[in-house]
Amino acid sequence: MANEAPRPLPHVYLPDHGDIQDYTSHGGGGDKSKPPTRDRVRHAEQLTRVLTQAVANAEAQLKARDRALAGGTPGFYLEFELPASQAAIVDKLENRQGKFPIELVNVRPIEGRGEAVAATVFVPEKQREYYRKKVAQYRDEDRIKRSVVDGQVVETNNGPRNELLIASLETARLAVARSLYTDDPAFFPDPGVVAWWEIWLRFGTRQTFEAAARHLDLPVREHALTFPEREVLIVSSTAETLGRIVAHIDSIAELRMARDTPAFFTEMDGAEQRAWVAETVDRITAPADDAPAVCLLDSGSTRRHPLILPALAERDQQAFDPDWSVEDISNQGHGGHGTQLSGIALYGDLVDLLAGEGPVPLTHRLESVKVLRDHGANDPDLYGAITAQSIARAEIAAPQRPRSICLALTSEGDHWRGRPSSWSAAIDALAFGADNAPRFIAVSAGNIRDNFHRNDYLNRNDTTPIENPAQAWNALTVGAFTEKDTIVDPTYHGWTAMASVGDLMPRSRTSVSWNREWPLKPDVVFEGGNLGVDPGTGLGDHVDDLALLTTYRIPENRAFTTTGETSAATALAARMGAQILAERPALWPETVRALVVHSAEWTPAMRRHLGAINKTALLRRYGFGVPSLVRALGSLRNDVTMVVERTMQPFQKVGSDVETKDMVLHEFRWPVAQLEALAERRVQLRVTLSYFIEPNPGERGQSRRHTYASHGLRFALKPGDERVDVFVRRVTADAGPRPPKRASDTGWAVGPVLRNRGSLHADVWEGSAVELSQRNAIAVFPTGGWWRENPGKGRTDREIRYSLVATLRTAEDVDLYTPIATPVEAPVAAEVEIEV
Repeated sequence: MANEAPRPLPHVYLPDHGDIQDYTSHGGGGDKSKPPTRDRVRHAEQLTRVLTQAVANAEAQLKARDRALAGGTPGFYLEFELPASQAAIVDKLENRQGKFPIELVNVRPIEGRGEAVAATVFVPEKQREYYRKKVAQYRDEDRIKRSVVDGQVVETNNGPRNELLIASLETARLAVARSLYTDDPAFFPDPGVVAWWEIWLRFGTRQTFEAAARHLDLPVREHALTFPEREVLIVSSTAETLGRIVAHIDSIAELRMARDTPAFFTEMDGAEQRAWVAETVDRITAPADDAPAVCLLDSGSTRRHPLILPALAERDQQAFDPDWSVEDISNQGHGGHGTQLSGIALYGDLVDLLAGEGPVPLTHRLESVKVLRDHGANDPDLYGAITAQSIARAEIAAPQRPRSICLALTSEGDHWRGRPSSWSAAIDALAFGADNAPRFIAVSAGNIRDNFHRNDYLNRNDTTPIENPAQAWNALTVGAFTEKDTIVDPTYHGWTAMASVGDLMPRSRTSVSWNREWPLKPDVVFEGGNLGVDPGTGLGDHVDDLALLTTYRIPENRAFTTTGETSAATALAARMGAQILAERPALWPETVRALVVHSAEWTPAMRRHLGAINKTALLRRYGFGVPSLVRALGSLRNDVTMVVERTMQPFQKVGSDVETKDMVLHEFRWPVAQLEALAERRVQLRVTLSYFIEPNPGERGQSRRHTYASHGLRFALKPGDERVDVFVRRVTADAGPRPPKRASDTGWAVGPVLRNRGSLHADVWEGSAVELSQRNAIAVFPTGGWWRENPGKGRTDREIRYSLVATLRTAEDVDLYTPIATPVEAPVAAEVEIEV
């Protein structure tokens, strides 16, 4: 955005702030699923008939097995069909007891039937009668509850046994390879066509699958991804061959097409002179060796470029494959992309740099890891594994260096509009830091690649979904907006800019068309340039005047080129992350993400769309707006930011059950007198809660046990007319009886229903200063996740981290900062005095 006035006051940092208290939800949730109304006997007979046929087919399949191919636990896959309204009960298809558990492997919508889903389970041979027994109990037995009333035993009939499960089922059949396919139906290969597949394996069965693949001479790529309940491999095969494997082993949980081939932007021309570089280099001060870095995962970088050389050490220029050149030398479509982003990651738009005259002290470095080969097609591969190994190379070279990771490569998304992929789940795992090293990762939202008419602008953006892996919950997903609308090149006389200043870059993708349960993406937008409109056709196209100036990969030919779109925006986001770390190197990645998002605001152009589109569409188009480095780093007297980094334990094992454990009550030192003096004048409280979840990917629908996120967190703000102890009772049942229900808390820009998606929750409350003077407590408490629902994975007693950022802001000239900061700073001053 336009240059902002400096903010000379540091934020108020409150490490370990908050009082941990016991937390138990007041309830009111629970399983509200009701079984469809059925003719009990007729429904049981119909299910018995189809299950008998399915088991008979399974027994024939088991007898016909090729012993050289068969492996794992003998068994078969059953596919059940049920109404989409009953999808939440699919957990009940499982039986995890005993030596031969039945596992739900996937849940998927049925093509062409939006009101039906298919759930597939693996059934060990020794459990082949399990479902027929369940149906017989449903048909013949009732759930009788006995109670004593006035000394008399009273029996209540609560309906058939197993009613919720059995009445929800429509039919069943022996599953085939197509039953395990959870990707876009349009991509399923024709008979006999060899294709690359993502094979999602039941955890612990990889050796069985690899043995079968070797027996059938199937090419298996070396890279693999491991998640809590799934392992993922890439295999080349026909659907028929995979169907044969499904019939012989117990390994496969899902099949998806391997489509994670990143898409790059075409090289953009520039016409600048090398002489500009010589003058600029003299003004640059190289960063310190231990300075934070932007770690760029791309096509490599041209280290010899004079503007890149001061910040890119030879040891920090690497490639995923040690046999590749580390330089940006490819002549394919992605050639030059890495060098273009290198310039943006270091300097931003070079126009600003070249227009200046003063010194240019670099506060962060560059790391470049090439992730694509220079020659030949990029075969499908597990780019999640490649991403992880590439980041590891940078971390091994400089293990203590803080870094901001930039990934501006995307592939086409999925047909479920926001569901996790193997790549996005790997990004989530890397950010979460299962290896005790959480990471800040900025990921591009992806671009619309074809040219479109100016009349389609924004409609095309809203219907073109964000690309893979930008659906990652823990990543900072970056879209693009623009402040560029001036065309001076006479070649483009009569051309105009497609987007207005402050609006969406015309190629930036959105999540407006995503399914509602997935996170709000992008999180923020950065400058990505604009498109010019050809007056003859009305089509948008690249114009250098509307792009960002950056470094060219062959500096001997020319020094500069132009770039833009969400790639440039992502490099700017990673740059901001590194700049924040340069100020405070010890900040958690969760906090860096929180500060970037917390500093963001919608531009006037974005706000003007409210009314024409709703709040949800606004968030899914622009995220939380355009970040500001000065707002992320500094406060003002009347605009004060408090930053908390905290740990808590969301769950605990109590006997054989898993229960919630901690909530944290943050009582802030509010400037009560100053706020009361403002009386009814309007003030704002901005709150951002950022944490990273551990992913558990796999298509198992709304199954609680297999939910994607390890845990969730929520925040609640104390009402102004309520005592703290009453507020705490409202949040947790452990504090006492729940107070009477209140009216909905108004004044929020986003609101709790919309903001509570993903692992980043941001909102702004606006109201009178006198009311806010008493709203000085924020509670952070856990919600469910697979750590709780799946205790067998051993995550029950783990602690988690979160960052809470809160800002008080008023337009009035009043000092809110001193009463907040002074009590915090006083003990520090006392310590210094003692030491002296």
